Amino acid sequence: MTEQGEQQTSDDGDDWWSQLYDPGASDTGRSWARDTLDDRFASVTWTMGEDAPTQVPPPRAPLAKEPVPEPDAGPELEPDAGPEPGPEGVAEPDPEPEPDPVSGPEPTTQLRTLPAAEPEPTTQLRPVTEPEPEPESEAQSEAKAEAEPAGAAEGAVLPLADPRELKDVVPDTELEGASFGPLTLRAVSLRGAATRRAGAPRGDALLVARFGSGGSGLLLIAVAHGHRAAREICHSIGVSVGRSHARLAEDISAGRRGALKSGLNRLTDRAYGKLRAQAAVLGLEPAEHTAELRCLLLPADPRCRMRVFFGVGDGGLFRLRDDEWQDIEPRATDPEPGEEEPDAEPFRFRASEAQPGDVLLLCGRGFAEPMRGEPVLADRLAVRWAGQPVTPEGFLTDVRARYWARAYEADRTVAAVWEP
Repeated sequence: MTEQGEQQTSDDGDDWWSQLYDPGASDTGRSWARDTLDDRFASVTWTMGEDAPTQVPPPRAPLAKEPVPEPDAGPELEPDAGPEPGPEGVAEPDPEPEPDPVSGPEPTTQLRTLPAAEPEPTTQLRPVTEPEPEPESEAQSEAKAEAEPAGAAEGAVLPLADPRELKDVVPDTELEGASFGPLTLRAVSLRGAATRRAGAPRGDALLVARFGSGGSGLLLIAVAHGHRAAREICHSIGVSVGRSHARLAEDISAGRRGALKSGLNRLTDRAYGKLRAQAAVLGLEPAEHTAELRCLLLPADPRCRMRVFFGVGDGGLFRLRDDEWQDIEPRATDPEPGEEEPDAEPFRFRASEAQPGDVLLLCGRGFAEPMRGEPVLADRLAVRWAGQPVTPEGFLTDVRARYWARAYEADRTVAAVWEP
C-alpha cells in the first residue's frame, strides 16, 4: 500500500487499453474534431461494437465529495509524543481542479427558431435607354432577308481539268484588296450559281496590275467576260499598257483626252486582233472566241484627279457621289444611216475628273444588269460603301450576297475605287 493506493504489479496491467484500442494501429495524428466528453463517449461506443447504444447520455451531475471519516481517537498522547499517523489511503484528497470550460460537457441548448427574414425591398432600376437605331429602309430589309447563304459555294462542282491544258484551270473566287497612293482598291471575281452547278469554269477574268513607280506609276484594272478569251484579252491589254505606261501616265497628267482615246483604241484593236488570230488557229469563228473588256487607268500622282475608262462590249461603269449612284458608262453611238454595222463592237472611252469622296465602280455584265434593274442592290451598296472603304471580306460579302435573281445565276466581277 502506497500513498496513492494499491498499484498493479502485473506486466499485463495495461491490457485493458490494448483491448479497447488496437495496439497495432498507427497513430492517426491530431484530430480536428471537438474534444468533448460527449465526443469521447461516442468514439468509445463506436469502437466497442455496433450493438452499443448510439444515443449520447445526458451529462452527469458533478460528483459530490465523499466525507472523509474522522480517525478514531487514540489514547492521550504524552506531551512530547507526536501525532500517530492515520491509516494509509485516507489522506485528505487534493482539491478537484475546476473543470475546463472547453473540455467539459456542453450544456444542451434549446435553439429558438427565428422567423424568416423579411425580404429586402426590391429597387426597380430604371433601364438605361440606348439611342434607338435608325429604322432600316425597305430596301435594306429586303436586301438582308435575301442574303446568299454562307455555304452556298459548298455544293459547287469543280470544273473538269485537262492535263494538257492546266493553264485553263482557274479558281472559283479571286479577291483583291490594296492601296495605290491615296486610293483604296477592292476587287473580286467569282463564279455564279449556274456555273457552279454545271461544273463549268469561271467565265469572268480580273487583272489588277501596277506599272512604274513614283509620280509616273499607273494602275490598270481590267475586267473581261468570255472564259479563256477573257483571260487572253486581259493578258494582251496588260502587256500593251505596261509597255506604254510612262507615256500614258504623262498624257493623263496633262489631260490629253484626244491622244489618250486614239492611243488606247489602237492598243485595244491590237489585243482583239490577237484573239481573231487565235480563233483562226483553233478553227473557230471570231465571234466564238471573243470577250467583253472594260478597263480603268488610275495615275499614282495624287495631284492628278483624271480617271480614264475604255473598253469594248457590255458592262457597267458607275460612280457613287453624294450618296447616289450615277451611271457614267459611255454609250455606243449608232452608226450613221447608210453605213453598214461594223462587225466588231464599238470602242468606248471616257475621261472624267474625280472628286473627294467619290467611289468608282467597274463591273462586268453579270453585275451591271442588276445595278441598273434592281434598286435594292444599288440602295444597299450606296449605304454600305459611302464614306470609309469596306474591308476586302466585307466587299466580298456584298458582291456575293443574293439581292437579286438574274445576277445570282451569273458570274460576277466587280472593282471599286475609293477616292480620298
